[in-house]
Formats: sequence, C-alpha cells, structure tokens
Amino acid sequence: MTKNRFKVNSVRTVKSPSNPSITTYYVWVDFQDLPSDISLDVNPRKPKMTTSVAKQLIQAVKDTNSDFDVNNRGIVITAKKVSFETSTRLLTLDLDDDRSQFGILDGGHTYTAIIEHRNEAPSDIHKFVKLEIIVGDEIDVATLADARNTSISVSDIALFELDEKFDFIKSAIADESYSKDVAYKDNDNKRIPISNLLKLLFAFNIKRYPDDSQVPVSAYSGKAAVFKDYSKEYTINPNIYSMLAPQLPKLVDLYEIIQKEIGTKYQQFKRDEEGKKAKFGLVRGVEKRENSTTAYKQDVMDYDVSNGFLMPIFGAFRALLKFNDSKTAVVWQFDPITVWNKSGVRLVQNTFDTDTNPQQTGKSKTLWQANYRIVDSVRKDMLLDKLMAEQGLN
Repeated sequence: MTKNRFKVNSVRTVKSPSNPSITTYYVWVDFQDLPSDISLDVNPRKPKMTTSVAKQLIQAVKDTNSDFDVNNRGIVITAKKVSFETSTRLLTLDLDDDRSQFGILDGGHTYTAIIEHRNEAPSDIHKFVKLEIIVGDEIDVATLADARNTSISVSDIALFELDEKFDFIKSAIADESYSKDVAYKDNDNKRIPISNLLKLLFAFNIKRYPDDSQVPVSAYSGKAAVFKDYSKEYTINPNIYSMLAPQLPKLVDLYEIIQKEIGTKYQQFKRDEEGKKAKFGLVRGVEKRENSTTAYKQDVMDYDVSNGFLMPIFGAFRALLKFNDSKTAVVWQFDPITVWNKSGVRLVQNTFDTDTNPQQTGKSKTLWQANYRIVDSVRKDMLLDKLMAEQGLN
C-alpha cells in the first residue's frame, strides 16, 4: 500500500454538496516537503517538459517570486484516504496500490517542474503549491480526468488524421454505407465525428476494462478522455484499438439495433410489470419524431433517444468479447445481436428503473456494472448450453 506522510502548511476540508460521499482536501505544501514519488499513471498523457508552457513553469519554480501558489492552478490528486494530524501538521496520503485510480490526475507538469527544479529555487524563500486531493468511493476517475485535464485540444484529432493514424478505422468501415460521412478533421462538414466511432471502440476496450470492476463511462461523458486513451494505445504493439477496429461494423449494428428497439423493449417491460401500455415518448431524454434516423446508417426509427440511456446498454456487451489465444485479436464469444434479443428487455428495464434522467444514467458506474452483469449472465447460460450440447446432454 502506497502512503506518503509529509508536512503541510494548511488544510481545508470540503464535502461535496451534490455527493456527500466525496470529500476534497485543499492542501498548501512547501516545495521542499512535496513527496517525489506520487504516481502520474492516472493521467494517460505524461508531462512533456520541452514545451514553452513547461519551460515557463520551470522558470516560475526557480524564480524569486513567492506567490507561485496564487498564480498556479495547482495539482489535482485522487486518493483512497487522507488523514491530518493538527499537532504535527503531518498529512498522510494513502494512494493504495491501484495506480490507475489513485495519483496525480491533473497538474503533472507543475508537479514534475517542482520535483525536478525545486533545489534551484532561492533557499531563503518559501514557495508553496496547492494540492486538491479528492477522496470518495464513487469517484469516476475517467470522467474526472476528462473534465480536469484539458491539455489535449480537439484539434489534436485533426493532427492525428494528418499522420494517418486513423487508417485502420478507415479500412474497417470502407465497405459501409457511412464510410464517406466520417469527419476526420475539425473543419470537415460531415455528419459523423470520428470521436463517435472512437467512443464505440472505447466502450469495448477489454484491455482497460476486462470485467465489471471498472467501467468505460467516458464513452458517454468524455471525448477528450477517449482520445487520450486512443493516442496512448496507438504507440503500443499490439494496439487494442487496431484489434477492435475490424469489429466496428458489428458495433455499429449493435448500437443501431438498440437505438431502434429500445422503445419496444421499454413498452414490453412496462406492459409485463404494470399491465398497461407505456408512452415511451414522454420519458425525459426521449422524443418521438417523424423522420428520425439512426446515427450511422440513417435507418428510420420511431424515437430519438439520449445517448445517456443507450451507452450503458451498449457498453454491457463487451462481456461477450475476448482476446484470442495469442492476444493479437479480439473475438466474439457469442453474437451480440443474438444476446440483445435475449437480454434487451432486462437491460432496458434495469436502465430506466435506475433513473429517468439520461445524464445520471450515462454517468452511473453502478448502472454500467449492473448491465454488464446481465449480459455476462446470458453469456454464461449460453456457454453452458453449448457445452452440454457438445456432450450430448441436451
């Protein structure tokens, strides 16, 4: 278990009014007392200290001005636990051993500049940095990182395209009806942003989300977090996104059948549960419109449905994907459309029973987990049936 115990100047504690289970500690610490081994792994992009902004940070660390903590945004850290001894002014920072969850979420450049150059600061001046330490069981690290770390601009997507780093996506959808409708550059006047396809892939990233312990909520809530993960993975061989890309046509098919049938499934569970016909179009985040079409193939459908309802259902089907034996490709254990036909009503019921506010459902870790378990239970039943059939026991 990773713990740091260090002296601090002052501490302020604030509980979130929207979620009392989350506590934020605002801490001011002298440069010289800042621990040098806090993990930076939570943030997918590592600090690049050769940029002009980084060089300005380094200069601010080294110069004679004592107001660094006033002019700098500080460092954001997620932690498992924090304790503070008022008599000794010692703070204990518990980062557990999960480096994907706990550590420096934002402010990595500031942290690196201080650790690497604090000994070059004037010895007769005390310089401080502000730490914002967030603690809570319900923290969605991916969404928080996306909101806090804005160092990657949308234009980076266009730069990626210029480097031909979306080629395997282009190849995967070359024969699809929507292949010419994808915008790979910021100023492309096309109806499907490349970020939408990246979100579909991210939701099925079984390397990062192999089970239900963590969930790809950013597939709903954060474009920047998805792009960061894609850019990080791109340099790795084998690349999980290049493995997932051949499945894009099937993922689009799955997403769109959920789009088209979610209203019917909703009415079915309401009829079974309450014995009466439900008006799906009256649900918040749902609109019944003429000429509504699906997101990619533009098939006609009855309702426009918020992505906050769709993505926690769609993402559950990653339970059906697995790596092949050589870990060079991903394969379906069972066809996701078949499993949707078996589990769709349960998934839709679980989603709308959880909340009818799509912003809440889209970001609900517990909903994403519960939906995953529904699909996984169907997978296990189908696997058992298959094994019994192979042994002639059916």
